[in-house]
Amino acid sequence: MSESRTYPAGVTSWIDVTVDDVEATKDFYGRLFGWTFTQATPPGLPVRYVIAQLDGQDVAGIGGPAEPTGSPAGVWSTYVAVDDIDAAIASVEAAGGRVVHPVEQAGEGGHNATVADPSGVEISLWQAKRRLGAQVTNTPGAWNFSDLHAADPVASQAFYEQVFGWVFVDIGQEDTTSATMIQVPGYGDHLAATTDPGIHERQSGVGVPPGFADAIGWLTEATADEAPHWHVTFAVADRDATAALASEHGGTVLVTEENEWARTATIRDPQGATFTASQFAPQA
Repeated sequence: MSESRTYPAGVTSWIDVTVDDVEATKDFYGRLFGWTFTQATPPGLPVRYVIAQLDGQDVAGIGGPAEPTGSPAGVWSTYVAVDDIDAAIASVEAAGGRVVHPVEQAGEGGHNATVADPSGVEISLWQAKRRLGAQVTNTPGAWNFSDLHAADPVASQAFYEQVFGWVFVDIGQEDTTSATMIQVPGYGDHLAATTDPGIHERQSGVGVPPGFADAIGWLTEATADEAPHWHVTFAVADRDATAALASEHGGTVLVTEENEWARTATIRDPQGATFTASQFAPQA
């Protein structure tokens, strides 16, 4: 049996989408990414939460009312692993953030809370018990990264440095957009010692930026036509095929782009939640 994937404090560890119609959302992502689903909440509650799986391994969550209300308003959320959720909340408040949803126990899975940074961007905290976080990442159909689209990247950087100890590395300009990598020092060594022993050797062969093994996401300035938010990206084998499949099943392709590393499509699902599908395609 393979070793379970664990997440040191400060590493983004889980994602879920809150929607109005859980069944419709299961159908969309099941067709798009090949996910299967297990029920996490007991029957009879006014809300539902299901765990999406890829090849039997946890990849994401879907939550919403037990019965649809007819008002789709989906949104993807990102969680950061913490060792002590109460201490993490105290750090958030000391740095100028606030609590949006207080600590709740998610059954035997762990404890969660949602906080907002000083600009109002929400992010969730996860103190794991039985559910350790996403068990499959960076493979087609699974979570790739979560990126912070910030109104004021400099101010946001100061907050997250103080709360989570993140390191921000500007790796230069790509076209007209600054590329700032978010790192948790030592995360690559943690992966090498646990579930990904070849990570350093593998990444040295594709010319990624120094320290990429420690990367947990990216920081960029929000565009004029979007609200600041944490944005979720999934890895896919074929950007164009994924975009076509999303359109076929009720999604909307908002934009497609190419850069030196990937071919991407930003997609809005039928419940209104927006994400990016990214095909790794280094030009070099």
